[in-house]
Amino acid sequence: MRPSRNQLLITALGVEVKVRRQELALSQEDVAGRCELDRPFITMIESGRKQPTISVLHRLAEALELSLGELCQRVDDRYRTELRAATGS
Repeated sequence: MRPSRNQLLITALGVEVKVRRQELALSQEDVAGRCELDRPFITMIESGRKQPTISVLHRLAEALELSLGELCQRVDDRYRTELRAATGS
């Protein structure tokens, strides 16, 4: 399967990961440790340069003290807001 080319969606994910991390007053290192990932990978997700797999998304959600559904809802809400702003509707 090819990676998504929907950069707006990928960016929305990164922003939501960062926002939630900051809400919890966690560093990227803290989140990486909770997920058993490298800190640079968290940086790349937050900056929209990497797309995590579903298993990594699940681990991220847990590290951010959210269910996978809650994380996805936050990403979807941000994506739709950004999409409306980008299209002017």
